Amino acid sequence: MKVGVLTSSRADFGIYIPLLEQLKSDAYFELEIIAFGTHLSKNNGYTISEIKDYGFTKIHQIDTLLESDTPAAIANSIGNTCSKFSAFWGQNTYDLVLCLGDRYEMFAAVSAASPFNINIGHIHAGETTLGAIDNAYRHSISLFSKYLFVSTEEYKKRAQEVVHQSAKVFNVGALSIDNLKNIDFIGLKEFNQKFNIDLSKPTILSTFHPETINFEANKSYIKELIKSFDILRLDYQIVITLPNTDTMGEMVRNEIIKFGESKEEIKIVESFGMVGYLSCMKHCSFLLGNTSSGFVEASYFPKYVINIGDRQKGRILTENILSCKVDCHEILKKVNELKKKSQLEYLNTYGEGYSASRIVKIIKENNE
Repeated sequence: MKVGVLTSSRADFGIYIPLLEQLKSDAYFELEIIAFGTHLSKNNGYTISEIKDYGFTKIHQIDTLLESDTPAAIANSIGNTCSKFSAFWGQNTYDLVLCLGDRYEMFAAVSAASPFNINIGHIHAGETTLGAIDNAYRHSISLFSKYLFVSTEEYKKRAQEVVHQSAKVFNVGALSIDNLKNIDFIGLKEFNQKFNIDLSKPTILSTFHPETINFEANKSYIKELIKSFDILRLDYQIVITLPNTDTMGEMVRNEIIKFGESKEEIKIVESFGMVGYLSCMKHCSFLLGNTSSGFVEASYFPKYVINIGDRQKGRILTENILSCKVDCHEILKKVNELKKKSQLEYLNTYGEGYSASRIVKIIKENNE
């Protein structure tokens, strides 16, 4: 069975890893990676090299890079990605193409596949993020898909509502839990040697992505967040991973980089890679930001998360999540609340770490 896997960024590739490893090792499958988006951007870490480091041999590279992060540039990028994939799908056939998540570039690649009647399997379908336009892209991808793989029963019900039974929906749990169960975490000493960051210090791990529904508000949001960082750095080391290529993402990046210059307590990282990022999460004190990893991966350890703003609004709120406005006073108030909270126990909301094997089994059963 010939299977293609679409990956447009470091974020989705890291989640895919346990599934890719199973597909690669199973003689039943002929696996091809289809890499595009920020994987080919030197400004975003040129993460195509990470894919190669994992030993995948058949990798298609499709250049769909953005000129900028304005609404017009992103709209043009969607059109350009559709055009590039129109040519690609015309020359390459698959029994199944797997995609993950809710990014606009993923939507463009999948929508271009629809006239070719390519079977699509959508991973992490059924979720909701009301503060991002990605919410519409996710559900659109689901409507183009034959199979939907969801991470909880709640998301299964939502996915079924979206597609109205036009696709088969399976609750397989989250692939990230597979990663976390099997990962060889980087220890404190090695992490310091590799990234020059001492995680034995009290550390906040932060990622802030622009809110793409109300994107003009991001200017005030980043000011409030940086104001809170400037106070929190008196007590914590703050490790900041830079945001996605969304509308106003470059503004957020530039403000964070400018703030972090010459401040010893602020550590800015373009990309840790999957193992590095999860190791940082394991060793940090808590998370602060609006990334989806604060909902899935953080629940495994578990780590407390201060979730700011509306980008992730609509996701399941497990007991490790504390939500607040993007406001310096509110953020500091939540940090003080965390100091009084007791240690959490493992939350198994997103499964027990067998998602990859379940997906493989379902694919085989439905290909017979």
